[in-house]
Amino acid sequence: MNILDILAIAAHRDDVEQTCGGTLLKMAQMGHRTGILDLTKGEMGTRGSAEERAREAGEAAKILRASWREALDIPDGRVENTWENRLKVARVIRRTRPRVVILPYWEGRHPDHYTASKLGYEACFLAGLAKLDVERTLLSEDAGFSQVASAVASVAAGEQQVSSSSLAAHRPFKIIYATLYHDIRPTFVVDITEQFESRLESLMAYKSQFSDQQAGKDIFPARTEIRARVESMARFYGSFAGVTYAEPFLQKEVGLVEDVTAIAVKSM
Repeated sequence: MNILDILAIAAHRDDVEQTCGGTLLKMAQMGHRTGILDLTKGEMGTRGSAEERAREAGEAAKILRASWREALDIPDGRVENTWENRLKVARVIRRTRPRVVILPYWEGRHPDHYTASKLGYEACFLAGLAKLDVERTLLSEDAGFSQVASAVASVAAGEQQVSSSSLAAHRPFKIIYATLYHDIRPTFVVDITEQFESRLESLMAYKSQFSDQQAGKDIFPARTEIRARVESMARFYGSFAGVTYAEPFLQKEVGLVEDVTAIAVKSM
């Protein structure tokens, strides 16, 4: 049985909250086990320290009802699609065994974001290679990576653990891309109207990032402006499907419809 049903992978703590937090909460409310993998610890951020962001990420994960959250040791601001980093992410995929992986869209302003997309996709492929011993290969590469660096303890009581010896090959069934950081028409949106307030609360849990302060004041919007921006984007994508608030996603594959009378969104 899968440890996680859905795993969201992002470059930085708070990326998931901004791009697909409402969707993760909705899936958790539907009974799915969700998880978050942050590739970096946020040590290069203009605001806050890695330790502060770790505590905030833990609080945000609780709000989103995530069953699991960890951070890797990839340097912040230097997410690179290297063999070693692909192995690190592949190891997490084998540990958590998700059916669905959510990745950032593969274009954008921040190099860490679009690199995380390609890195995550290739790691999903590697994780499914039965003859690849991820653990042994990491050790033989002298990567200094004996265990996935855990920056945020599991937020679920009684968390199920997997030993290194059980890291059998696993490839997710579906990869979807959260597109909020890039201006592109999504292939589908998820209605998060009922989850919107909690999604906003999870974002505001990052007090080091979104409280009014001198550092980064020319980069970060004022706290009073954040809700307006988040709400306007959610309303924009909600209008695509006739709902109040939504989060946008893209899939590379053609969708399969069994009953054309059950397609949800009206044409006119």
